[in-house]
Amino acid sequence: MEKLFSYGTLRSKEIQMRLFNKILTGTRDQLHGHKLKSLQIEEEFGMADYVVVVPSATSTDPIHGVVFEVTNADLAKVDLFESNAYKRVQVTLNSGTVAWIYIENK
Repeated sequence: MEKLFSYGTLRSKEIQMRLFNKILTGTRDQLHGHKLKSLQIEEEFGMADYVVVVPSATSTDPIHGVVFEVTNADLAKVDLFESNAYKRVQVTLNSGTVAWIYIENK
């Protein structure tokens, strides 16, 4: 099993059912040294507002989220779901857990 840190859309039960056909159970955690940035992504019916993680100049800036246990197949589904504005990288969370997260793709 893999760990996935979600700070936004992937915490939605509706999105989880659509992507994984199940509801995920997670644990709250934080990522320090990063912040959220607004992002507009063009979708089928126009522009939609999202957030994306970017590094912060302040190492204590927290991003609050949830860590889910997922399979490699689940991660592949999320890779397809996320737009090319995001990329998946591994980070170490406040708890010491190493997890995948989707950050800004520059």
